[in-house]
Amino acid sequence: MRIAKLIGMAIGYLICAIAAALFSAAQLAIFTPLGILKGLAGSLPRAGACYSFQITEAFVNQYEANFYVLAQQMCARFEPYVDVITGVVGQTKSAERVGKTEAYDITSRHSDTKYVETPHSRRWIDLTDKGWADLVDELDEIKMLANPLSVYPKMGMSALNRAKDDIIYAAARGSARTNTGTTALPAGQKIAEGGTGLTLAKLLSAKEILDAAEIEDDAAYDAIGQTQTNRNDINAVAAPRRVLVCSAKQLTNLYGTTEIKSVDYNSVKALAQGAVDTFLGFKFVRSERLAKSGTTRFAVAWSKKVIRLGVGKDVVTSIDKLPSKNMSVQVYARMSLGAVRVEDEGVVEVGCFE
Repeated sequence: MRIAKLIGMAIGYLICAIAAALFSAAQLAIFTPLGILKGLAGSLPRAGACYSFQITEAFVNQYEANFYVLAQQMCARFEPYVDVITGVVGQTKSAERVGKTEAYDITSRHSDTKYVETPHSRRWIDLTDKGWADLVDELDEIKMLANPLSVYPKMGMSALNRAKDDIIYAAARGSARTNTGTTALPAGQKIAEGGTGLTLAKLLSAKEILDAAEIEDDAAYDAIGQTQTNRNDINAVAAPRRVLVCSAKQLTNLYGTTEIKSVDYNSVKALAQGAVDTFLGFKFVRSERLAKSGTTRFAVAWSKKVIRLGVGKDVVTSIDKLPSKNMSVQVYARMSLGAVRVEDEGVVEVGCFE
């Protein structure tokens, strides 16, 4: 009996313990979330409390890892349309000229031979040295995402290519050096502005001046079945012989003239629509570097062989570390060249209102 009583008491204590444990667990599940919520609510700012606006200090900036090159002329646009002589050695190079002669009549058998006097003259190409350089500090490189060394050589070449165009353009319009002095472009090779931009009438006048002087063009060679070839590669067809360099404004003026818009020719329509860049035997080359005086912009027409470009050193670049500049990296580009107008009659300056 006593053992049975002890067993019963043990079972009772066990039941009570289990019940107490279940009750405590239920209390924790119900009241703990409420306590947490009350604690959170107590931590929220009340009306009129101060807020923090300093979170913007944690904002970050994202920087570009490459350079965007701003719009500019990159290549030499006039070089394909002039007579290029490479490998010039010395400060100057001559352009030897031979003038026109006439045949004589033979009026009898066994008569004495008559000798003509072939005129010789000379013009000079004076080389001009051009350079471009910039430095990149070695310590600056580690502070940048974008490496300027990836773009500086291109900038140097572009600057020199533009300078090359300037030299060619100046030779076409400026004075040419001879054995006895200099020769300016004659007034007869200039078309006055006349208060108008580039017009069909001016193009026809330029063509007439070149034709009257027997300046070569593509049509003359095509008529006899000959095709112009590159000086350095006889199998390669070279650029057109006649070129007209003008600004974007002058092309717009030409496209807008009444004659160009009204003439019912396919080639003219294509020119006005920008589908072709050749008209009246001229290859149109746009440049925004042409000289301007007041309201007059000077377009120029020429034939390929009358402008000679002598190249002592074409554009080359180098990248070097300079110990004398705390190991900064120098990007350097240079060239040495010059140009001359070999024959005045092969160039026509066209004044255009702008």
